[in-house]
Amino acid sequence: MKTKTIKNNRVNLITLGCSKNIYDSEVLMGQLRANDFIVSHEDDSAGAPVVIINTCGFIDNAKQESINTILQWADAKQKGLVEKVYVTGCLSERYKPELEKEIPNVDEYFGTRDLPRLLKTLNADYKHELIGERLLTTPLHYAYFKVSEGCDRPCSFCAIPIMRGGHISIPVEELIKQAKSLARQGVKELILIAQDLTYYGMDIYKKRVLSELLKKLCEVDGIEWLRLHYAFPQGFPLDVLEVMREEPKICKYLDMPLQHINDDILKSMRRGTTRERTIDLINTIREKVPGIAIRTTLICGYPGETDEHFDELKRWVEDSKFERLGVFTYSHEENTHAYNLSDDVPQKIKQKRANEIMKLQKKISLEHNKSLIGKTLRVLFDRKEGDYFIGRTEYDSPEVDNEVYVDAATSPYQRWTSEARSNKRGLSNYIRIGDFAEVKITKAKEYDLIGGI
Repeated sequence: MKTKTIKNNRVNLITLGCSKNIYDSEVLMGQLRANDFIVSHEDDSAGAPVVIINTCGFIDNAKQESINTILQWADAKQKGLVEKVYVTGCLSERYKPELEKEIPNVDEYFGTRDLPRLLKTLNADYKHELIGERLLTTPLHYAYFKVSEGCDRPCSFCAIPIMRGGHISIPVEELIKQAKSLARQGVKELILIAQDLTYYGMDIYKKRVLSELLKKLCEVDGIEWLRLHYAFPQGFPLDVLEVMREEPKICKYLDMPLQHINDDILKSMRRGTTRERTIDLINTIREKVPGIAIRTTLICGYPGETDEHFDELKRWVEDSKFERLGVFTYSHEENTHAYNLSDDVPQKIKQKRANEIMKLQKKISLEHNKSLIGKTLRVLFDRKEGDYFIGRTEYDSPEVDNEVYVDAATSPYQRWTSEARSNKRGLSNYIRIGDFAEVKITKAKEYDLIGGI
């Protein structure tokens, strides 16, 4: 069979996993575009002869989704629908030898820090002058903003250091340059991400300097919201809270995965904290930043978690009343410290416990949302779906948190469009995607708010 040759420079990039992978894909797309490639993102209709899959290797479900996607495109190549398939990202970093053996129809596998080699394989140059530049895949008014790569934490259950390496901070000056570039493109919200956000600066400045970075980012014209994701509780820099309270551009929102509350489980997880210190930190955060929404994630079914441990976790969730919360079931990951332990909680029990936590959180979230009825909130509108404009408050991050719905049939936008020809009423406050508006909340559901301008 005669081998086809690539006749054009079209590439389709598939992204799986977390926001850090989205950021990496956007950087890759920026480099490809600078090399005169025509790049599409997750567009099956584009007919691109080259497909690049940016994989996730975090937990079992994510790994299986990545494997299924690789198999899908390897099969497409076998059928002649595409010419080249390349795989990059966390799964490829972690399991490259196994993947090469099991799915040999992929042209080449790359790790998480192989961007220059991947570009070279595509006959593209790695352009150093483009560091920080990228092609956004999110709506143009918000962007994920990676401040560091890798992690130095020893958490027993986590394989991220295996896939991403040790902690490396991006210098403040470079981040400010990136922020200004994004603002010029129309970005209004920066969502700060890292494996460990609060460790920022320790490697290059020998101290935690997240608060200093935040102050400088607040000075960037055009940026109106800064949102903090993935803060580690142990060693949390309290000066960050002072900046959050004083700077109106910083959303009253903190994503801080806490994982558990029982002392024995926390010790086995190697989290470097205790129940008492965790509760004290939450109380301090809420005291220093009144009205803050804390988002956390928990793990159910960690090795050795008994019914008593879980009951303690459940009571703590009920008492803490986190504004936002998610749950993972424990995944037994090779080459982690916890892999040496017995994975002794059956999957059915893990899932049952996770469901119980989320049932409890659903009630907490509804109570919180009902307390917002009658209040007016500033909302950033992300999209229009069907009969509704959909946006978020400062207390909500894209994809994972609550949303605000405004009926398009009664919104000022519709009023303006119908009356524009005659008297142009409503022009000053109509809804436009990517803009802010003041919304009065009229109804509340478990995870959604409904209101009007």
